[in-house]
Amino acid sequence: MSTYRELHGRSIQAVTTDPTESVAEGQIWYNTSSNTFKSVVSTSAWASASPLITSRTGIGGAGTQTAALAAGGDSFPTKTEEYNGSGWSSGNLMGTARAAMGACGTQTSALAFGGYISPPTSYKTETELYNGTSWAEQPDISTARYNQGNGVGTSTAALYFAGYNGSNLNNTEEYDGSSWTNGGVYPTIARDLGGSGSQTAALGMGGYMPSPASATPGLSCTYDGSSWTNGPTMNTGRSHLGCGGTQTAGIGAGGYRTPTTAVTNVTETFDGTSFTETADLASARRTYGSRDGTTSAFVVFGGSGAPSGTLTEEFTTSANVITAGAWAASNNMNTARQRIAGFGSQTSAIAANGDTYPPASGRYTAGCEEYDGASWTAIASNNSSTSSSSSSRLSPSSAGSVFGGEPVSARHEYWNGSAWSEQTDANTPSNSSGGAGTQTASLKIGGVPGAPSNTGTEEWDGSSWTNQNNIPYGVMNTPGTGTQTAGLIFGGNNPAISTTAEYDGTNWTTSGNMILGREQLGGSGTQTDALAFGGRVAPPTTGKTETEGYDGTSWSTRPSLGTGVRQQGSAGVVSSASLSFGGAAPGKVATTEEFTGETTALNVKTLTQS
Repeated sequence: MSTYRELHGRSIQAVTTDPTESVAEGQIWYNTSSNTFKSVVSTSAWASASPLITSRTGIGGAGTQTAALAAGGDSFPTKTEEYNGSGWSSGNLMGTARAAMGACGTQTSALAFGGYISPPTSYKTETELYNGTSWAEQPDISTARYNQGNGVGTSTAALYFAGYNGSNLNNTEEYDGSSWTNGGVYPTIARDLGGSGSQTAALGMGGYMPSPASATPGLSCTYDGSSWTNGPTMNTGRSHLGCGGTQTAGIGAGGYRTPTTAVTNVTETFDGTSFTETADLASARRTYGSRDGTTSAFVVFGGSGAPSGTLTEEFTTSANVITAGAWAASNNMNTARQRIAGFGSQTSAIAANGDTYPPASGRYTAGCEEYDGASWTAIASNNSSTSSSSSSRLSPSSAGSVFGGEPVSARHEYWNGSAWSEQTDANTPSNSSGGAGTQTASLKIGGVPGAPSNTGTEEWDGSSWTNQNNIPYGVMNTPGTGTQTAGLIFGGNNPAISTTAEYDGTNWTTSGNMILGREQLGGSGTQTDALAFGGRVAPPTTGKTETEGYDGTSWSTRPSLGTGVRQQGSAGVVSSASLSFGGAAPGKVATTEEFTGETTALNVKTLTQS
């Protein structure tokens, strides 16, 4: 029998395990363990991403999938948010309130123009430039109008076409960085159409046409810098769609179909000749922000018709399968409780003490449980029935510590994997302190009661506690995280604050504020890679689901918890593998949730023959 090499003149690499690194699409290898030929295949898919901070529709969008900008919109017409590929953070406000504007450019050089505000309805001519920090007025467009999803090019070579200002329009305007001038006439009067490409090679698609009445044909048109030409028809006609890419490699997603008034999740790509349907959005919607990107890396956000106007989805065509970051429910704790001390990792964590109220009698517990990544097991109780203790948060589950607690205490205990032992008490009795570090290099931060406890910092070196420089502000009900020489506190107090502070082993320095100020929240990770989740804003507010990530400078959104909770236990040495357990929502609960950050894996397929 002829071999593959004899037939084709080359050999295929033989491996015992499939590669995990990125390889070229179509590359073939032979897996000797499974006795199969395998290859990598490119696929297209949408994945959920971190939500916008504020729910809205009619957003102007600019930038790319990993550096996008959301500007204005209904309900929050001056709000700006920036996306870094992981989550959203707040930017400075626009000068002119508006929704359904045109937008184009990059996150650090974006142009927004036109739009409307209501009530009363007012159509806008204002143009503004965003430099990555603030907005500045630019020359106005000639014709006041709105046209959501329509904005093409760069901040110095922009294009705006068709739209509505009480009448449907077909005129085009071009911007050269200093003024707007008239361009070629769009082939049909239309509004709410999508646009992509550049000023000299633009693509318009879909839209609402007044004739015939209430029609949403899938018309497309191309622009060469001076005139428009009719192009092929989309498979699904719609308006209010999000568009990106170029004139010869465009993408359109979602939208609104009249007269049925139905939103759609259909996505189509354009290759310069024809439209092809591809993977659908997870949530059908219309009038959302979207941005240029490419047909292999596109992002949409916000909108109406979906369960929430904060939804963000990323479209990727790749040889990798991308699984979005998310919280997932796991098995419950054995005992429902709140105000829990926790340490360890997502797959090996300790929950210590807590408050089992109600009943009021015997509410504080010495009970402890261990989590193995799937289920909880009761372990030896420690020596104090208490709640609101702190912990050496980055300790492994086999060698951690807890300190303080309610009633106000200075107690300090070690866990060695099988039993608890008492250690030297902290200098200042307190509860609801922040905790950081490891068993032999711990950090105790703030707490209850008030001064000096709520501004105090203590370090444990394995044998004694030492008072260190105070925190710049009094704090309690903050989780704390990081190490003894690179500690972090965020949120806390009653009512809640959004302040963040970093510790370098000697001094505290305030840093970027959280998006949502809250107390009694969970936390994990390090000083430059932290996660904050749950908590409450103010009594008697119930638990929150919001999750935020910290990169050492600023906070941005992350996927939300499945259940709003506060006063929970938390663990995780890295933000991408975090654990939340127990807490109050509003009454005591035993729920457990795991957060896993975005993962990427090769799309390996086994080759077969008939």
